[in-house]
Amino acid sequence: MKKIELPLTEEKVLGLKAGDMVRLTGDIYTARDAAHLRIWEALKKGESIPFELDNSVIYYLGPSPAREGNVIGSAGPTTSSRMDKYTPALLERGLKGMIGKGRRSEEVIQGMKAHKAVYFVAVGGAGALLSKKIKSSEVIAYDDLGTEAVRKLYVEDFPAIVVIDCSGNNLYER
Repeated sequence: MKKIELPLTEEKVLGLKAGDMVRLTGDIYTARDAAHLRIWEALKKGESIPFELDNSVIYYLGPSPAREGNVIGSAGPTTSSRMDKYTPALLERGLKGMIGKGRRSEEVIQGMKAHKAVYFVAVGGAGALLSKKIKSSEVIAYDDLGTEAVRKLYVEDFPAIVVIDCSGNNLYER
Protein backbone atom coordinates (compact mmCIF):
# COMPACT_ATOMS: atom_id res chain seq x y z
CA MET A 1 0.00 0.00 0.00
CA LYS A 2 1.43 3.36 -1.05
CA LYS A 3 0.44 6.52 0.79
CA ILE A 4 0.25 9.52 -1.53
CA GLU A 5 0.14 13.09 -0.25
CA LEU A 6 -1.54 15.38 -2.78
CA PRO A 7 -0.97 17.36 -4.97
CA LEU A 8 -0.03 14.60 -7.40
CA THR A 9 3.27 15.74 -8.89
CA GLU A 10 4.97 14.14 -11.90
CA GLU A 11 7.59 12.67 -9.57
CA LYS A 12 4.85 10.87 -7.61
CA VAL A 13 3.14 9.72 -10.82
CA LEU A 14 6.40 8.22 -12.10
CA GLY A 15 6.59 6.10 -8.92
CA LEU A 16 3.17 4.50 -9.51
CA LYS A 17 2.63 1.28 -11.44
CA ALA A 18 -0.52 -0.46 -12.63
CA GLY A 19 -1.69 -2.68 -9.79
CA ASP A 20 -0.45 -0.44 -6.98
CA MET A 21 -2.91 0.00 -4.15
CA VAL A 22 -2.82 3.55 -2.82
CA ARG A 23 -4.26 5.76 -0.10
CA LEU A 24 -4.67 9.38 -1.19
CA THR A 25 -4.62 12.28 1.27
CA GLY A 26 -5.23 15.89 0.26
CA ASP A 27 -7.46 17.97 -2.00
CA ILE A 28 -9.24 16.43 -4.99
CA TYR A 29 -11.99 17.81 -7.21
CA THR A 30 -15.21 16.27 -8.41
CA ALA A 31 -16.58 16.62 -11.91
CA ARG A 32 -18.95 14.55 -14.00
CA ASP A 33 -20.34 14.88 -17.51
CA ALA A 34 -22.05 18.28 -17.32
CA ALA A 35 -19.17 19.89 -15.38
CA HIS A 36 -16.61 18.44 -17.80
CA LEU A 37 -18.50 19.95 -20.72
CA ARG A 38 -18.47 23.40 -19.09
CA ILE A 39 -14.78 23.14 -18.20
CA TRP A 40 -13.91 21.97 -21.72
CA GLU A 41 -15.92 24.82 -23.30
CA ALA A 42 -14.24 27.38 -21.02
CA LEU A 43 -10.79 26.06 -21.96
CA LYS A 44 -11.65 26.23 -25.68
CA LYS A 45 -12.62 29.91 -25.23
CA GLY A 46 -9.49 30.68 -23.20
CA GLU A 47 -11.56 31.36 -20.08
CA SER A 48 -10.61 30.43 -16.53
CA ILE A 49 -11.91 27.29 -14.91
CA PRO A 50 -12.93 26.74 -11.26
CA PHE A 51 -9.69 25.09 -10.08
CA GLU A 52 -6.04 24.73 -11.01
CA LEU A 53 -5.52 21.66 -13.20
CA ASP A 54 -1.76 21.48 -12.66
CA ASN A 55 -0.98 18.41 -10.48
CA SER A 56 -4.65 17.93 -9.64
CA VAL A 57 -6.85 14.84 -9.31
CA ILE A 58 -10.45 14.68 -10.51
CA TYR A 59 -12.88 12.18 -9.01
CA TYR A 60 -15.74 11.28 -11.34
CA LEU A 61 -18.41 11.61 -8.69
CA GLY A 62 -21.92 12.87 -8.19
CA PRO A 63 -22.55 12.25 -4.49
CA SER A 64 -25.92 11.66 -2.95
CA PRO A 65 -27.14 14.32 -0.49
CA ALA A 66 -25.42 14.27 2.89
CA ARG A 67 -27.38 12.96 5.83
CA GLU A 68 -27.44 15.11 8.94
CA GLY A 69 -24.03 15.14 10.61
CA ASN A 70 -22.18 13.84 7.53
CA VAL A 71 -19.85 15.79 5.24
CA ILE A 72 -21.16 14.12 2.08
CA GLY A 73 -23.58 11.39 1.03
CA SER A 74 -22.66 8.18 -0.71
CA ALA A 75 -19.57 8.91 -2.83
CA GLY A 76 -18.99 6.06 -5.26
CA PRO A 77 -17.30 6.52 -8.65
CA THR A 78 -19.17 6.92 -11.91
CA THR A 79 -18.24 5.44 -15.29
CA SER A 80 -15.11 7.19 -16.51
CA SER A 81 -15.53 6.66 -20.26
CA ARG A 82 -18.22 9.33 -20.35
CA MET A 83 -15.49 11.92 -19.69
CA ASP A 84 -13.09 10.57 -22.33
CA LYS A 85 -13.88 13.17 -25.00
CA TYR A 86 -12.89 15.97 -22.58
CA THR A 87 -9.96 14.33 -20.80
CA PRO A 88 -7.13 14.87 -23.33
CA ALA A 89 -7.56 18.66 -23.10
CA LEU A 90 -7.37 18.47 -19.29
CA LEU A 91 -4.27 16.27 -19.39
CA GLU A 92 -2.58 18.79 -21.71
CA ARG A 93 -3.16 21.44 -19.04
CA GLY A 94 -1.65 19.51 -16.14
CA LEU A 95 -4.24 17.06 -14.81
CA LYS A 96 -2.24 14.22 -13.20
CA GLY A 97 -4.85 11.85 -11.82
CA MET A 98 -8.40 10.65 -12.38
CA ILE A 99 -10.52 8.45 -10.13
CA GLY A 100 -13.46 6.52 -11.53
CA LYS A 101 -14.45 3.09 -12.70
CA GLY A 102 -14.28 1.25 -16.00
CA ARG A 103 -12.13 1.35 -19.11
CA ARG A 104 -10.61 4.41 -20.80
CA SER A 105 -10.24 5.15 -24.51
CA GLU A 106 -6.97 4.76 -26.36
CA GLU A 107 -6.89 8.55 -26.83
CA VAL A 108 -7.01 9.07 -23.04
CA ILE A 109 -4.32 6.45 -22.47
CA GLN A 110 -2.05 8.11 -25.04
CA GLY A 111 -2.67 11.46 -23.32
CA MET A 112 -1.75 9.93 -19.98
CA LYS A 113 1.50 8.62 -21.43
CA ALA A 114 2.35 11.95 -23.09
CA HIS A 115 1.58 14.07 -20.02
CA LYS A 116 2.57 11.64 -17.24
CA ALA A 117 -0.78 10.98 -15.56
CA VAL A 118 -2.48 8.00 -13.89
CA TYR A 119 -5.95 6.53 -13.71
CA PHE A 120 -7.14 5.24 -10.36
CA VAL A 121 -10.17 3.06 -9.81
CA ALA A 122 -12.27 3.27 -6.66
CA VAL A 123 -14.51 0.35 -5.84
CA GLY A 124 -17.97 0.81 -7.33
CA GLY A 125 -20.79 -0.05 -4.96
CA ALA A 126 -18.76 1.06 -1.93
CA GLY A 127 -19.87 4.70 -1.97
CA ALA A 128 -21.03 4.75 1.64
CA LEU A 129 -17.65 3.44 2.80
CA LEU A 130 -15.69 5.78 0.50
CA SER A 131 -17.64 8.77 1.86
CA LYS A 132 -16.09 8.13 5.29
CA LYS A 133 -12.68 9.03 3.80
CA ILE A 134 -13.97 12.46 2.71
CA LYS A 135 -13.36 14.94 5.52
CA SER A 136 -14.66 18.11 3.84
CA SER A 137 -16.73 18.97 0.78
CA GLU A 138 -17.33 22.40 -0.70
CA VAL A 139 -19.15 23.28 -3.94
CA ILE A 140 -16.79 25.60 -5.82
CA ALA A 141 -18.52 25.93 -9.21
CA TYR A 142 -21.63 25.21 -11.24
CA ASP A 143 -23.98 24.94 -8.27
CA ASP A 144 -26.88 24.84 -10.74
CA LEU A 145 -25.76 21.32 -11.74
CA GLY A 146 -26.80 19.90 -8.37
CA THR A 147 -24.92 16.67 -7.65
CA GLU A 148 -22.78 17.30 -10.75
CA ALA A 149 -21.46 20.63 -9.42
CA VAL A 150 -17.69 20.87 -9.04
CA ARG A 151 -16.65 20.21 -5.47
CA LYS A 152 -13.36 20.51 -3.66
CA LEU A 153 -12.93 17.55 -1.34
CA TYR A 154 -10.36 16.91 1.32
CA VAL A 155 -9.74 13.17 1.59
CA GLU A 156 -7.72 11.16 4.10
CA ASP A 157 -6.41 7.70 3.21
CA PHE A 158 -8.83 7.44 0.29
CA PRO A 159 -8.38 3.91 -1.13
CA ALA A 160 -7.81 3.40 -4.85
CA ILE A 161 -5.96 1.15 -7.28
CA VAL A 162 -3.71 2.34 -10.10
CA VAL A 163 -5.35 0.69 -13.11
CA ILE A 164 -3.49 2.57 -15.85
CA ASP A 165 -0.06 4.03 -15.15
CA CYS A 166 1.82 6.74 -17.01
CA SER A 167 3.54 4.15 -19.22
CA GLY A 168 0.18 2.86 -20.43
CA ASN A 169 0.30 -0.39 -18.46
CA ASN A 170 -3.35 -1.33 -18.04
CA LEU A 171 -4.79 -3.85 -15.58
CA TYR A 172 -7.87 -4.19 -17.75
CA GLU A 173 -5.66 -5.49 -20.57
CA ARG A 174 -3.69 -7.95 -18.45
